[in-house]
Amino acid sequence: MSGQAQPRAGAEPVEAEWPLYEIFVRGKRGLNHVHVGSLHAADDEMALRHARDVYTRRNEGVSIWAVRAALVAASSPDEKDPLFAPANDKIYRHPTFYAIPDDVPHM
Repeated sequence: MSGQAQPRAGAEPVEAEWPLYEIFVRGKRGLNHVHVGSLHAADDEMALRHARDVYTRRNEGVSIWAVRAALVAASSPDEKDPLFAPANDKIYRHPTFYAIPDDVPHM
């Protein structure tokens, strides 16, 4: 018998592995959710419960996001230059041609 779960006759096929979730926690002091790690869970509710148990043991969080890793759209580091390069056709985004008075601080 192989190491994978075998479905019973007439039953839905069993997934070999639970889906991977990316976990984000918003701390008491912060406004942003921060990626704290990953975990496998059978469903969204289980992912939230496990994330609470694993990543917020000392009451440091006020909000948890559990996002299936397969649903996260991300850019590649190889795309860094074309994706984040300044838009040269939109010169108004970089006001280098404005004269700034000397009495204007922090410019």
